[in-house]
Amino acid sequence: MPTQSEPRAWEHVLNHLEQMLVSGELSPGQRLPGERVLAAELGVGRSSVREALRVMEAMGLLKSQTGSGPTSGAMIVSRPTGGMTMLMRMQVAAQNFPVTDVVQTRLVLESEVMRSLAARTPTPDLGSAEELLDAMDDTALEPHEFLVLDSQFHIALADAAGNQVIAAMMAGLRESIEGYVLAGAPLAIWPATCGRLRHEHRGLVAAVRAGDPDLACARIEGHIRGYYSETLGSTSTHPTPPGSTTHV
Repeated sequence: MPTQSEPRAWEHVLNHLEQMLVSGELSPGQRLPGERVLAAELGVGRSSVREALRVMEAMGLLKSQTGSGPTSGAMIVSRPTGGMTMLMRMQVAAQNFPVTDVVQTRLVLESEVMRSLAARTPTPDLGSAEELLDAMDDTALEPHEFLVLDSQFHIALADAAGNQVIAAMMAGLRESIEGYVLAGAPLAIWPATCGRLRHEHRGLVAAVRAGDPDLACARIEGHIRGYYSETLGSTSTHPTPPGSTTHV
């Protein structure tokens, strides 16, 4: 039995694969050695190899293909939002990350995104973000459909700013509490909420195009604080479980 200071067998496999990624021996698009080969090389059981691969797949680093032949096996992929989204969602659900902390982190990250976009000359390409704004103008959208586009819009702004780490973190933070936002959203005023959000989104893009970092930061702060204040309640510290009612 391993002691507390000794890694379990699957952690040993995970550490080995991490070192292969760091050294460049493995890179996105490459396939891992087979389970039997890894087990023999590392002196562990195949079940430990499979457990390590499942962890990597959950983290968005691996894609498994069943069957045989050149396209089968596990391949390294680059999907940074997958693992982070899962981690954030589980931590928020377990009430380890208070929603107020998540909102504050969004404010820090998105303020940096808006400042970076507005300060840059020439203005970065905002075409993808504006296409999403046009899609959100559809008044027939259901709340969950609107919020999916809303999330994609904010991530598109981060992508335009060129920081992939911030984009991945934003996706995880946003999706981690979106279910709770929907559960507590006051549907009676949802049309008015949508209208306000559409207007504020256009204002964010306008501030970037005007090249005004201070205005862009002020608008993103007001947008995020207003959104969560209305849907979760300004004094919420932990999410309300889906199915419950959040009083605004």
